[in-house]
Amino acid sequence: MPVRYPVVAGQFYPADPAGCVRMIEQCLPQSLPEGVPERIVGGVVPHAGWVYSGPTAAKVFAAVRERAEPETFVIFSAMHRWGATRPAVYAEGGWETPLGRVEVDEDLAQAVLEEGKGVLIDAPEAHSGEHSAEVQVPFIRHLFPQARILPILVPPGEQAVPAGEAVARAVERSGRRAVVIGTTDLTHYGAMYYGFAPAGTGERALEWVRANDERIIRLMVEMRAEEIVAEAETRHNACGGGAVAATVAAARALGARKGVLLEYTTSYHVMPRGPATDFVGYAAVVF
Repeated sequence: MPVRYPVVAGQFYPADPAGCVRMIEQCLPQSLPEGVPERIVGGVVPHAGWVYSGPTAAKVFAAVRERAEPETFVIFSAMHRWGATRPAVYAEGGWETPLGRVEVDEDLAQAVLEEGKGVLIDAPEAHSGEHSAEVQVPFIRHLFPQARILPILVPPGEQAVPAGEAVARAVERSGRRAVVIGTTDLTHYGAMYYGFAPAGTGERALEWVRANDERIIRLMVEMRAEEIVAEAETRHNACGGGAVAATVAAARALGARKGVLLEYTTSYHVMPRGPATDFVGYAAVVF
């Protein structure tokens, strides 16, 4: 059986078990944010280094732990480098973490591939260098030690929404208690690192980024899955537009009627250093 080993442990999150657990616990909120729905079928989390986005992602996982008992997490990941031309399923084996291995839900994977025939492909190699799902798996291992995962890398294309809908059909067909988690960071702003600074620097830049990010967050909470990929491509406000579109489509098909924004922040607000120049937006949303 294939095993995916970590590629960003020790960089994006601690590689040693004690440090990993300690940092997860530090990221968890003391209490749930207001507005958490009674039933949660999905969420959107960021995927930067934990020192920046870990507490934002942890709000979603804490809400899920309080409101659901998932057997499986379907993780829709972003695609930061070439990985696949179609949504790519990691269909068997396991993912290693500093806290131990998390098994892939192979039965659900097969159901997803059957429901999504012509849309999704079985391509574990697409996940080999992609960090966006990896940084979520230690949270799942620690907070939901019995849960399995089903990683699906989703390119930002027209197949994202059908992929999410196929996952929802497979979940319902299988009877799994599953939660879908999509991962994206928001606007990557700054001339030095990202070559994208339409509003200069400082407070004006922060205000511009917030407004830019609010556009795609609105599409998430209003469940407008079909508009997300184009919005991300046009406004550069999500690096995981395909992952988010698939998540919203799946959550909608599983019965969610709206999303709830638990937190919005930026890497600058988490760790300010001088005037705002280069920074990234993060959101925690549940459905």
